[in-house]
Amino acid sequence: MAAPPPIDRLSSLLERFRVRAHLFHNGPLCGTTSFAAEPGRGFLHVLRRGEMVVTHAARGGAPRKLVVKEPSLLFYPRPLTHHFHNAPVEGSDFVCATLDFDGGETHPLARALPPLIRLPLREVEGLEQSLALLFSETLRVQCGHRLLADRLFEVVLIQLLRWLLDHPAQSELPPGLLTGLGDPRLARVLVGLHERPGEPWPLEQMAREAGLSRSAFAQRFREVVGTTPADYLALWRLSIAQAQLRGGASVKTIADELGYANASALSRVFTQKLGVSPREWLAARRLPR
Repeated sequence: MAAPPPIDRLSSLLERFRVRAHLFHNGPLCGTTSFAAEPGRGFLHVLRRGEMVVTHAARGGAPRKLVVKEPSLLFYPRPLTHHFHNAPVEGSDFVCATLDFDGGETHPLARALPPLIRLPLREVEGLEQSLALLFSETLRVQCGHRLLADRLFEVVLIQLLRWLLDHPAQSELPPGLLTGLGDPRLARVLVGLHERPGEPWPLEQMAREAGLSRSAFAQRFREVVGTTPADYLALWRLSIAQAQLRGGASVKTIADELGYANASALSRVFTQKLGVSPREWLAARRLPR
């Protein structure tokens, strides 16, 4: 029996829920440098040479103190204040970018990832070529260099996410979206849900996509993803609904796209899962902070 064709596990996710990178620092850092937490914003730091100490506040979910002893990526998918101490000054290859997640805390990746991922550069095959171009763009001013550097940071992020998907045991990720996409059988189902959220998706169809019996599929899904298939589909649809509400779409239009019988059906699910109606949720988002 021929092996199933490979699937693209990231494009449908990142096309619907963008992550935009913005270069804001390149070069050495002196003494202690602090990076404040801001709503909807993460960070991606690349230390290409040297060592340093990183600290975090208690109860943030990341280690209080982390000693980085080799060239590494430091990825903060959610707002978390962090401090770099004694970063290398001489001969330092150090670049930093902010990451703006569409929808902030409702972005599926922001919800699925731990507060901090540290990954040695040597682990990621092909990363050196991207970093060589990224660092060359930060060394001299050329037309469009900031825009190109931003896009290169997004390339590095995708390479990091690929590595996490392809190395589930080493990644030590909690059950969720990425652990599901890292499972060859469940990935086919999840990509289908991501690409076609408006289809009915009965359990029998999902199990068939995974090549498993209904009971084996339901058990495996819960163990790997951490929720039931029905709850995952509902939350994925609500993530899309939230994004479209922010964009000005009506509840009726969203309900039609996501396969609900009418606007009232979507509103009921929205309220059951999120505790507020779509109208109340959107009004709260518009309040001055």
